[in-house]
Parts: sequence; C-alpha cells; structure tokens
Amino acid sequence: MFWVLFLLLAWGLTGTACTRLCLAAVRAASVDADVTATGPAHDLTLYEAAFLSGGPARVADVTLVSMARQRRLLLAHTGWATVVDPRGRDEMERSVIGAIGPEGQCRIGPVRARAAGAEAVRRLADGLVRAGLAVPDEAGGTVGAAVRRVRGTVPAVVALGAAALLLPVQSGTPRLLVGLWFGLPLALSLSCLALARIEVHPYSRWASPAGQRLLGTLTRGPAGDERSLLTAVAVDGIRAIGEPELRAALTHRDQPWRE
Repeated sequence: MFWVLFLLLAWGLTGTACTRLCLAAVRAASVDADVTATGPAHDLTLYEAAFLSGGPARVADVTLVSMARQRRLLLAHTGWATVVDPRGRDEMERSVIGAIGPEGQCRIGPVRARAAGAEAVRRLADGLVRAGLAVPDEAGGTVGAAVRRVRGTVPAVVALGAAALLLPVQSGTPRLLVGLWFGLPLALSLSCLALARIEVHPYSRWASPAGQRLLGTLTRGPAGDERSLLTAVAVDGIRAIGEPELRAALTHRDQPWRE
C-alpha cells in the first residue's frame, strides 16, 4: 500500500495550493470591492501606470526614457548612461541621477537596478497599495503566485501517480483504480485553474483588479506625441520604444531586465 502514501502527498500538495488560491482570490475581491465603493482617489501618473504594469523596473525604464528623450540623459547603445543635466525634476529623476553616481557616467544595468530599489519607488508602491490599486509585496499573497503554485501541482501529481503505478501490485488493488484515485487531485487542480482563468484573469504581479481596470482607461493620445510614447513604455515596456538606438541601449546584453 505504498501508493497510498503517494496519494496522500498528492492530496496534500493539491489541497494546500488550491486553498491558497481561493484565499488569494477572496482577498483580491475584498480589496476590489472596497476600491469600487470608494472610487479611485486620482488619475494615474506615468510612474504609477509603469509600476502597476511592470513593477519597480518599469518605473526605472520610464524615467530613463523620459530623461533621454529630453536630452538630459544620454543612453548609448553600448550600454552606458551619461548625465547631461544633473538637476532632476522629480524624485524619480533624482533617484536615477543618484544611481549613476558623482562621476556622471555608469553602466545602464546597475543604474536601473539602483533606481528600481530607490526609496522613491517604495513610497510610490506603498501609496498604490494603500489606494487598493497595487497588490501588497507579500510572498504568496497574490493571485498570480497562487495560480503558479496550483500549476506546479499538476506535474507533481502526475509524477506521483506514475510512480505509484510503477510500484509492484499489492493487496490486489487494480492499477486502473490506483490511477483513478490520482485523477481526483489532478481534476481538482485543473478545475481551480479553469475557474481562476474565468474569474480573476489576467493574473497581474503588481496591479490589483481595480488597478488593472484603471490601466485600461489610460488614453495614449495621438501617435508621435511625447506623452503617448511614454505611456506606451509605461504599459508595454521598452519594446514600445520606436527609436532603435534608445531601444538598443536599454536591451543591451548586460542588462538585468530583458523584455
């Protein structure tokens, strides 16, 4: 009856993962209901839209692109950032300038990493969380993380079931019956994934359901407009940059974030 131990392990993995998914979905729905009742406090800024779309790294990208487009920062396709105007117009720009350092030149990769971890970005994130537009930065607290756990149980249950079927037959238990028993936790995992896909998709790492709806209301303006380009970068990432040299600078092979 060793296969029963495998079955218990399969149920334990499945039950834990599905329970976490249900709890995460309930928390998300509760926060969403509160935000819906009170309404968003303000329209999204570019930095807020960037955080909700891609997290701290995206905020750093938008700041770098904005400064480069205004010729206050030079981003070379070789992967170097050079300060042209050392006066930052807001705290995000000052974070980028501070990340480059007193010499006024640094590799873009470290600059992005330091700017993404700056206190200004953390305050931005905290404000979005308090407004119910961003998910708290808690391990396992998001629907997306819970969905990934449930997905992980599918191959685990299949592997446990296969291992159980390969064991020598004991107590005359038919192999078909053993397979059916393992089919139950597998069916539960797949059902939870299907329901999550219907009810709470897309699974955002950063934006709450209310934040995702607010992102959908952003207007990008006419093509070629500066605000429109920066909004596209905030929402879609550096792939939205139309200038080959600028895009090459931010996608240089030594960058920690690739899109």
